[in-house]
Amino acid sequence: MTFRIEKTVTSGTFSLDGGTWDVDNNVWVVGDDTECLVIDAPHDSTAIVDLVAGRTVTAILLTHAHDDHIDAAGSLFDQVEAPIHLHPEDRMLWDAVYADAGPDGDLADGQTFSVAGRTLTVLHTPGHSPGSCCFHLPEEGVVFTGDTLFSGGPGATGRSWSSFETIIDSITAKLLTLPPETVVHTGHGDSTTIGAEAPHRQEWIDRGH
Repeated sequence: MTFRIEKTVTSGTFSLDGGTWDVDNNVWVVGDDTECLVIDAPHDSTAIVDLVAGRTVTAILLTHAHDDHIDAAGSLFDQVEAPIHLHPEDRMLWDAVYADAGPDGDLADGQTFSVAGRTLTVLHTPGHSPGSCCFHLPEEGVVFTGDTLFSGGPGATGRSWSSFETIIDSITAKLLTLPPETVVHTGHGDSTTIGAEAPHRQEWIDRGH
């Protein structure tokens, strides 16, 4: 069976600290012809189910719990019946959207998820939010970074429960140590590589202070 990484883009809003913004989010589906897992559940569960295309979903992995990454998680769960996993340090953000039901499982640094003969490793990368996580797929030379690292630098840290110093530490320790050819699949916008981003670390720091 052919292993593949697929993406769809969904559109909606992100709300925090009294503001609301229009956003386009990437959804990543990783697997083969029979099974897959889904990374993030933004805005439109139907679009995600269409990409799944009848395969067994083994897990829904959330990079973090800002509402634009989880607002379709409940309906996606209802349609594919796969467990939702989130780092517990983002539970307050989850509870703001789903007050009556928690995720099915916690994420932890170093935890692994297997799908279609491949293994993803959880990298806890706080900063954009306390529970932000990335998912490293070394066999394919890929890391899914959510809103921790984008093409052009770190994710935003100007809102509640975020920290610029922490996100820089996370990126430095957990992401820039990956092979430079590693492809970075992000939560919004275009993909990049570790090698393309690493030389700009000091520029990010200078810009952020």
